[in-house]
Amino acid sequence: MPHTLSHLLTLPVKPGGFMESQSGIQRNRPVIFCRFEEPSPKGKLAFVLTHPTSNFHNHYLIEPLLNRGGAVLALNTRYSGNDSMLLMERAAMDLGAGIRFLRGRGYERIILIGNSGGGSLAAFYQSQAETLGFADTPDGRPLGITAGDIPPADGIVLTCAHPGRAEQLLTKIDPAVTDEADPELNDPALDMYNPDNGPAYAPAWVERYRAAQAARIDRITAHVLSRLRQLDDTRPPETADEAFVIHRTQADPRLLDLSLDANDRKAGSIQGAAAHANYAANGLGRFCTLRSYLSQWSPAHSRANGPKRLAETACPVLLVEHTADQTVFPSHMRAWAAACEGRQTYHVLKGAPHYLDSHPHLIDETADLLLDWAG
Repeated sequence: MPHTLSHLLTLPVKPGGFMESQSGIQRNRPVIFCRFEEPSPKGKLAFVLTHPTSNFHNHYLIEPLLNRGGAVLALNTRYSGNDSMLLMERAAMDLGAGIRFLRGRGYERIILIGNSGGGSLAAFYQSQAETLGFADTPDGRPLGITAGDIPPADGIVLTCAHPGRAEQLLTKIDPAVTDEADPELNDPALDMYNPDNGPAYAPAWVERYRAAQAARIDRITAHVLSRLRQLDDTRPPETADEAFVIHRTQADPRLLDLSLDANDRKAGSIQGAAAHANYAANGLGRFCTLRSYLSQWSPAHSRANGPKRLAETACPVLLVEHTADQTVFPSHMRAWAAACEGRQTYHVLKGAPHYLDSHPHLIDETADLLLDWAG
């Protein structure tokens, strides 16, 4: 086992929007916080673990990768623990600060690990790093970004990675909600938790259900766009935004009907009982602002569609499928694979749930795989 050097890093990043943070210190001198683990002697290979909002400083892959001779940067974006004002474009710029740090430290091979929701961020980042294609947010506000803000990585690992936050909301939003202001109002004919509907769910019912999910998303998006037009006409730019709540967002029929997009998973969500997660006070997309909704949750506006962005890259890709995953399904993995056909390595982690914390042999298998592929 190599000796290691451990650092808590604070990396400066460009300022964000008005009141992006309630901390005046953070607003006036914004930084992101990273855990950096470096083996001694130092090699040329470094891995970057990141996610739009999760704190990966305690990620289960850090020590296994480090013990095998790889440096690891666990990078938290400015939105760690709070996605209410998340802009995927700024999260990508935050990731760029970590890549610049590693290049400055002499690392010649940098691998992005896109785990879970980090997959779409990694693909989005690399697509823009290879060919910068955005200079503003989806609602047209300038970012002040340059190509130097987002230097490219050398490869991407996608391990139990879903296609993106907008796709997750589209397939998990509860279409039985009939009034956005009152989550208790319910259409029983579209309620997947109504035993009269299943499971198992009839194909025709699933088709109606998916269409109703898309219709609910369209209604929310129409409200967001209409309200933003009103605010842009009546308020200064600093205050032309507002918060809102999206209720009941854990209602994908695949959570209960294991014949849909079948793998080795158990019924339920990664949070436990799916119905409890659906009605919880916090959840997927629960709290956001109008502008952050467009960037992260709107399928029509978010640029962070993982497979679409991955198809725009040229780097090698390692895909790791968890066969017992309750939120990343085989169709997701097929979409990723199609996006990088001809430059991928595909590995199946048999029996792996979404989180590997209590599966040390699968963690070791993953770490060995990553070092073999990246080395």
